[in-house]
Amino acid sequence: MEPAAQERAHAIFDPIVDSLLERDGVDLGPMFGVTGVRVRGKVFACIGYDADLMLKLPRGRVDELESEGIATRVVMRGRPMKEWAFVDAAYAGVWAELATEAYVFVDEITPRA
Repeated sequence: MEPAAQERAHAIFDPIVDSLLERDGVDLGPMFGVTGVRVRGKVFACIGYDADLMLKLPRGRVDELESEGIATRVVMRGRPMKEWAFVDAAYAGVWAELATEAYVFVDEITPRA
């Protein structure tokens, strides 16, 4: 984890988080040792250890972003995660849009109380 890269990533991500927190049911919580943005307790976006935006999106969308070179699939313990992607800070211009997509996706698949 490079502190300067984390600081740059959070300078981009934190204003996005602030706008997401205005949505119903959205708050912050722990995930994989970092703080993530979640809806009804399910994390959908965070800054990963390598200062990339980590998002939960539909599998097909992750495939699309990966094929466009915008994202890489998250791999945990050697296993590719179907619905998780990393988006490098080089693509910070689309972070807000993708974070909103992630919110919409997780909001739709997360049961309401």
